[in-house]
Amino acid sequence: MNDVGDETIGALLERRARLHPDDTYCTFRDERITFRLLKRRVDQVATLLKAHGLARGDRVAVMLPSHPEHLYVIFALAQLGMVRVPINVHLIGAPLEHLLTELAPQALVVDCAYEAALAGLASPLPTLIRRNGVDGEFDAYAACVEDTAPLDVAADDIVALTPSSGTTGAPKGVLKSDRHLRAGPMAVLRLTEAQPGDVFLFWEALHHGSGVAVAIAALIGRFQLAMLERFSASRFWDEARQHRATHIHYLGSVLPMLLKQPARADDREHGVRIAWGGGCPSHIWQAFAERFGVTMREGYGLSELITFVTANVDGTPGSIGKPLSYYEVTLIDDEGTPVHAGDKGEIAVRARDARLGFLGYFNNAGADAAARRGDLFLTGDLAHADADGNLFYAGRKKDMLRRRGINISAWDVESVFAEHEAIAEVALVGVPSELGEDELKLFVRVRDGVRVEPLDLIRWSSLRLPYFQIPRYVEFVDAFPKTPTQRIQKKELSREVVGVWDGAHTDFRVAKR
Repeated sequence: MNDVGDETIGALLERRARLHPDDTYCTFRDERITFRLLKRRVDQVATLLKAHGLARGDRVAVMLPSHPEHLYVIFALAQLGMVRVPINVHLIGAPLEHLLTELAPQALVVDCAYEAALAGLASPLPTLIRRNGVDGEFDAYAACVEDTAPLDVAADDIVALTPSSGTTGAPKGVLKSDRHLRAGPMAVLRLTEAQPGDVFLFWEALHHGSGVAVAIAALIGRFQLAMLERFSASRFWDEARQHRATHIHYLGSVLPMLLKQPARADDREHGVRIAWGGGCPSHIWQAFAERFGVTMREGYGLSELITFVTANVDGTPGSIGKPLSYYEVTLIDDEGTPVHAGDKGEIAVRARDARLGFLGYFNNAGADAAARRGDLFLTGDLAHADADGNLFYAGRKKDMLRRRGINISAWDVESVFAEHEAIAEVALVGVPSELGEDELKLFVRVRDGVRVEPLDLIRWSSLRLPYFQIPRYVEFVDAFPKTPTQRIQKKELSREVVGVWDGAHTDFRVAKR
């Protein structure tokens, strides 16, 4: 891969608008946004932000929907050297208050649709710059003159605080430099092999790093974004056809959701060449590629580093690939010793260029220190490698449960249940047992219009899992709490077992094991 140079996001946008002014950057509804128009609107938003007294280094939270105006804010903050604090628009209550308190922004650009979530918070709010309301201060940007001040941002300035995923604990603000925010998109270009003229179906939430990475990748690689207001599994392929998409992105449960849509005669009638992303199990990989006629490209990354640390470009099903040239990856045990070939170990990453390594957490020295072992960053994720060095993701280290003296990977159990035709999504957690270790509780969301009995699920699993991995409890849910990357937030799942189906005294055996 190419080195990540010193040309900042703001300088890159300026160059695109100068050299390719009439090229399409993004389409949204019936609007075509060229590089020239993008630059003009970004400069107008920059003027507006300055008019509110904001200056380089100030932290500005952003709580906006998927809309081009969200992109204008992202690029305006970057070129002004302000520190963007993305806020998930679905947050309410304590999680929202936690981010605003811990990351302490001086201002919050917020759509009025989300103001109700702010009303009940006990902590003082930052200065609000409202969009789409009676007091729509943000909407005034359209009448602003363009900011023409010289760019004053260096490549290694901190320009974002990205909340960590928070699947098992409270999110932390990850320090991100301009160089970091460009390295991830360069990895996207490596994985997708996108070229000028390609079209990415752009459904990703912009409060998550993957969405921002795609937006910046389109600047670097000059492909087009076909921006959608939201992800819809039922409309997904029709929207891909409508916008003549060549690439589609997936995260978390997106592929299973698409695969479980009713089969159609035109499933392969589209222009998509590559489906790329992270979190595709091997049993989904082949089925998705064959049904929709696409090439699969899988990678692995995390908030603390860049969008992708590894990339699978040779097509090994289920693999997250090999490290990009920016990084070295070692699989280690609890003592920090590299594991034997084929064994699971924690993914530990060393950046070849320290400027692309873990830059730390905002005002959280304890968490910062705990994440490091010398020059290694400890991801908390598990993987194993095959004889060719291909890595295979194996779940979260904190997702290891202990039952009857045996360590159990929640990932392993969930992967088996995910293959059941009735199941749309599934999650396994540990709950206290009389013996002091974990009992296994399985949460299940079934496909729309489908019913299945807990005992039938357990009997089905008894043919595919060893006895100690078979869940004792089963609870059905209508929806799972999710992170922006569509990962299930297990910390939000109830550990209560009263009134939950309990198979402790049920004979579920259907065959001799």
